[in-house]
Amino acid sequence: MSSKGAAPPSAAAAGPPRRTQRRQQRVAAAVLLTPFTALLVGVFLVPVGYAIYLSLFSEDHEGLGFGGGRTVFTGLRSYLSVLEDPSFLSGFGTIALYCVIFVPLVVISALALGLLLDSGLVRLRRTAQMLVYLPHAVPGIIAAVIWLYLYTPGLSPVIKLFAQADITIDFLGLHTVLPSIVNIALWSGLGYNMIIFYAALQALPREVIEAATIDGAGGIRTALQVKVPIIRGSVVMVCMFSLIGALQLFTEPMLMNQATPMVNSRFTPNMYIYDAAFRRNNYGLASAASIILLIVTCVLSYIVTRWSGRRERRA
Repeated sequence: MSSKGAAPPSAAAAGPPRRTQRRQQRVAAAVLLTPFTALLVGVFLVPVGYAIYLSLFSEDHEGLGFGGGRTVFTGLRSYLSVLEDPSFLSGFGTIALYCVIFVPLVVISALALGLLLDSGLVRLRRTAQMLVYLPHAVPGIIAAVIWLYLYTPGLSPVIKLFAQADITIDFLGLHTVLPSIVNIALWSGLGYNMIIFYAALQALPREVIEAATIDGAGGIRTALQVKVPIIRGSVVMVCMFSLIGALQLFTEPMLMNQATPMVNSRFTPNMYIYDAAFRRNNYGLASAASIILLIVTCVLSYIVTRWSGRRERRA
């Protein structure tokens, strides 16, 4: 018996229902996001929550302070104490000046090196990349110790060399200690940021560069008007990461605190937090300062992100 036409495919042959596909996608997304979520909760959210809890309490000692202390709820008193402390506000002023010097310097220098390597003018390109990146492989505390040796009068061969030319330089003086710290951070972070820019430049379509060359654009014009606008996202990312790192400045001034009176124990917000927690044993005050620093960092990161988003929409 002949059929008039082919039978329509069954629902099972057509594949699983759409609802089942969505459920499978959600399960797959949940599985992939579980490690990140666990890490986020364990490393970030739980410590932040505990810091907020500590900032709302303080230890109250009776009498002359020799008796056992009791934990009392103080609310926002620790936050008010931090915001009214001139040394904490002075630390933020120091960080603001540090950011104004360090962030543009590291971004522009790393971008210039990335463009130079991408241009093909540098011979032994891989060797040059390794030499520029090598300081980043040195741990921060080791880099700070090395540079502190070069900054210390009586020990530094650099200072002795300048002295032979009748040039006196005090790298740990009042007006030079902050540029000296910037130099350490620049020496350590320049190679890492250069690699980010170089990788972004290597991913550019070669057709765009060739079209600019055919149109008569020189090397500098191609770099500034063609390459840099295309990798704007990488530039914003490096700016934001450099800003966040600058706000967390701790290692370099902490070591210099032992070598010069120009760097006190509350030179930066992170040093203020360390001093409050481990020298004054005031964990509520240290936690409140940590939360304030976190809020400032998040706000500045948001401003940079919004600013870059508006520039991209205008472009």
